[in-house]
Amino acid sequence: MSATGSSNTVRRPSRSGLAVLFGALVPLLASLLLGAPGASARAEPTTSGAAARTAAPAAAPAVAPAAALTEVTGFGTNPSNLQMYLYVPDSVTANPAVVVAIHYCTGSGPAMYSGTEYASLADRYGFIVVYPSVTRASKCFDVSSPQALRRGGGSDPVGIKSMVDWVTRTYSADTSRIFATGISSGAMMTNVLLGDYPDVFAAGAAFSGVPFGCFATTDGSEWNSACSGGTVIHTPQEWGNLVRTAYPGYTGPRPRMQVWHGTEDDVLRYPNFGEEIKQWTNVLGVSQTPAATDSPQSGWTRTRYGATGDRAPVEAISLQGVGHNLYAYGMAARVLTFFGLDSSGPGPQPQPGACKVTVTTNAWSTGLTGSVTITNTGTARIEGWKLAFTLPSGQTITNGWGATYAPASGAVTATNATYNGTIAPNASVGIGYQANHGGNSGPSTAFTLNGTVCAVS
Repeated sequence: MSATGSSNTVRRPSRSGLAVLFGALVPLLASLLLGAPGASARAEPTTSGAAARTAAPAAAPAVAPAAALTEVTGFGTNPSNLQMYLYVPDSVTANPAVVVAIHYCTGSGPAMYSGTEYASLADRYGFIVVYPSVTRASKCFDVSSPQALRRGGGSDPVGIKSMVDWVTRTYSADTSRIFATGISSGAMMTNVLLGDYPDVFAAGAAFSGVPFGCFATTDGSEWNSACSGGTVIHTPQEWGNLVRTAYPGYTGPRPRMQVWHGTEDDVLRYPNFGEEIKQWTNVLGVSQTPAATDSPQSGWTRTRYGATGDRAPVEAISLQGVGHNLYAYGMAARVLTFFGLDSSGPGPQPQPGACKVTVTTNAWSTGLTGSVTITNTGTARIEGWKLAFTLPSGQTITNGWGATYAPASGAVTATNATYNGTIAPNASVGIGYQANHGGNSGPSTAFTLNGTVCAVS
């Protein structure tokens, strides 16, 4: 890890097969019974996606190398010393969606990366994946302490929220398309995140989890035997109240929830599946009677609540005869369908009638500056703009002004600053950047403004 808080690239693991078997939780936790997580330094991020100043070239946001698993440090408040791993595909879209993929006990962010197909799906659909990673000895997420079960209370949820905020700033991510999914301990954390931060997450998918608050303890223990054994039973209203208490006074929309469970789960017993359904149907204000029931695969029973389509408020998949380690390849694609991410990304930005870009570069031995003028040659005002272009091979942006630039090389998107987002008809905006080059110091030759191809001069 860098002491300066910059991101570091790590070797990209193989995604060719499910590399990790999800071990049983009980023996590990029974032997550890760890106390509350230790505090860590509340480091502030060294970079952000804030708009650059006009007086002089300002630092562009530090971005992860495309299509490589990267550890990001110094991402924000992180009371339980989590690690943050990030995957940004080559094909990342403008205003990308974000999927937080949360590992199981004994796991890690890199193991979740190599053992699931979210990164390869990100290559296809252009979203970003965040892989939180526990550093405490059990490698289990804190889903039981009072701090974890309230918004801004501390522990792991706060650190994960900081990761989401860092990605949102750095990549201008779409804040309406932030999602969480996890396996076992990560499934429990998915429930916790959706309870603590309903204004952040649009939906979640939990594989072999338990309801929000089911694992609560007050003695510092990470393990709750009553919950794991499936003997914590509440009414839907009681379960819903536990979620609502995490963020008192919140009246906004609540995230949708997809839950998966095997009938033979001997670690987090099958009754937890029904309790999750009771909880989230109550939170989302829909009937506990399924609106639709089907069997998308042999041995599976899928029930949908509140609606019959792929994005029902609550979707529940029960796997007959399957134990705790139920996650298998192909399931992540079903998660994306529930999230609404199995397409090329968000709808297009408002279209200008026409646009023109003038670009010049001024180079020296290993560096260059690029000056870009964007002209609205249409008849309608442009309110908010994104200029997409591809840097020549070997060029990497080191500083920028007039816009934020992400990623730093390859297919780049420049997003307007707060002061220059409006371009009137026949008006122009000037932006620029400084970059390193490996010999090719020429300018980009093609630009699109909010999806519209611009004339280049």
